[in-house]
Amino acid sequence: MTKRLTTAACAALLCCSVPAGAQDWSDNAVSYRYGTRFAEPFNPGHIKKHVVAFTHASGYKYGSNYLNLDLLKSDRTDPRSLGSSSGAREAYLLYRHTLDFGALRGSEIRFGKVKGVGLTAGFDVNHKIDVGYNSRKRMLVLGPTLMWDVPGFLNTSILWLRESNAPSGPFPPIANVRGRYTYDTHPMFGASWGIPVLDGWSFEGFLNVIAAKGLDETGAPTSAETNLDLALMHDIGPRLGYPKKRIRVGVGYQFWNNKFGNSRATTGGAGQRASTPMLRADVHF
Repeated sequence: MTKRLTTAACAALLCCSVPAGAQDWSDNAVSYRYGTRFAEPFNPGHIKKHVVAFTHASGYKYGSNYLNLDLLKSDRTDPRSLGSSSGAREAYLLYRHTLDFGALRGSEIRFGKVKGVGLTAGFDVNHKIDVGYNSRKRMLVLGPTLMWDVPGFLNTSILWLRESNAPSGPFPPIANVRGRYTYDTHPMFGASWGIPVLDGWSFEGFLNVIAAKGLDETGAPTSAETNLDLALMHDIGPRLGYPKKRIRVGVGYQFWNNKFGNSRATTGGAGQRASTPMLRADVHF
């Protein structure tokens, strides 16, 4: 992980801890995911990946925080370097803060099935070491959020994304890229949810539908992108003598089309779409 990624992680953790003295609730988790059909643009093979993550979620009087750090390890199908039998490594940090307008004015904003209106701001940062692209993504996000009146939670947002990257690699056209490139500012519809479905079971996930972001750093046109991640998790903690919601296992599925804005036309039909079943587990504290 680079110095910038470490600094960003520390900054996000500081943002989460600012209202800690007045927190209404807090949840931390370490999780593990594994799948054998991940994909990367321009790579025709199915990629096995192990993903270890740390997640923090908390709420306080005026809103909520969410932070997730994924550490991803690919198999040799997504190599770390030319001729290497070791897979790529990636760290991906995401942070969001949602400010609740109803809490600010002292009364809930309710209409229809909506139980809250807020403003979400945050950032994404990643650092990947691989044979061909070596992503160094930075992204700022800002936009309105609706909080829906459902069991558990369901939030939907329209966010404006300001994204840049500074890729590097030995193969053209990436080999010709110099410096950091900023894409066109573009919108995203985002939804996230965690809904209890049966005793001890939870249906959760997120959906991001992202508009095209103009030309990429090589001058190729980008396309609209869809990233859907679903999970059905079961609470096994009580069976092992632990409190509820402490240890969970489950299955997941990710559908990612036009990954990073790359389409079938620009990749030759290689790796721009992933359809990935996963095994999942997490421990909460």
